[in-house]
Amino acid sequence: MIQLKSMLNCIDNSGAAVVECVNVLKKKRAATVGDRIVVVVQKQRSFASEGAGGSISNKVRRGDIRHAVIVRVRKEMQRPDGSSVKFDDNACVLINKSGDPIGTRMNGVVATELRGKQWSKILSLAPLHV
Repeated sequence: MIQLKSMLNCIDNSGAAVVECVNVLKKKRAATVGDRIVVVVQKQRSFASEGAGGSISNKVRRGDIRHAVIVRVRKEMQRPDGSSVKFDDNACVLINKSGDPIGTRMNGVVATELRGKQWSKILSLAPLHV
């Protein structure tokens, strides 16, 4: 359950490490997996230089306001088959206005509920769906 001032980990390689939710879009209540939110980048990820290839540039900087999709929540979710699932942290993926992920790689699992909410581009980049 993500609401105003909730802190989330950013699991893509866009350059953000920790973001803070400032708005939940198209909902009056708290957001959950698959919902779109507006975030502010609080902590920037520092990439080590890649030897001969140079350094990887960050696509976002601290203080940037971006849209994001929630991919994991701590709150337990009930699935239609009767099982329930919860994660260790709250996590999101940064997206642009049209809904495409800013990063090109994800590190960490994402919830399968994204499939029902048409976030197939995020599912294709993720290493594992739970």
